[in-house]
Amino acid sequence: MILLKAMILGFSVSAPVGPIGILCIQRTLARGRAAGWFTGLGAVTANLIYAGAAAYGFSAAAGFLLQYELYLKLFGTGFLLYLGVKTYRKKPAAEAAKLQGDTLVRMYTSTFLLMISNPSTILNFAAMFSGLGFGGGPETATVLVIGVFTGALLWWTLLSFGVHALRRRVNPLLPFINKAAGILICVLGALSFFS
Repeated sequence: MILLKAMILGFSVSAPVGPIGILCIQRTLARGRAAGWFTGLGAVTANLIYAGAAAYGFSAAAGFLLQYELYLKLFGTGFLLYLGVKTYRKKPAAEAAKLQGDTLVRMYTSTFLLMISNPSTILNFAAMFSGLGFGGGPETATVLVIGVFTGALLWWTLLSFGVHALRRRVNPLLPFINKAAGILICVLGALSFFS
């Protein structure tokens, strides 16, 4: 039962479409299913680290990250603004299914860095775990982390595969989508800094 609750938690934490979701959608439309999936995998990895830290009670790590929260937020916001401008200026590829330019590793790494630059995530997981009554020893913590990982991975897989399935209908709109996605990423990046 704890595993299922943790999976639902991982899914629901990932599901709101914020800057990373928009980036995943844009990359899936422009570069294919693998690009979207690796973008989501970067987010899942960062959530896995923070969920593990919260579940295993790494309070020292939380304190350290929160001590440098302003610098991490500045880095994350700057990186989002850079990605937003880059996305806005991007011209749709003639063959969207081919990965050109950025590699899958770079897509994964950029998303991971964006997600890991938000240290308050560890507090969110700790609050969610305690709010849902998760407690116990290392075995319970391991189940929690596996559940969050599985639920989050499920969301990003569904999003990238779903968007890819609708891609042919959306491809003619790709220039507009790139511009809208770029603006939204910049706006959400700025809002996340002030939240």
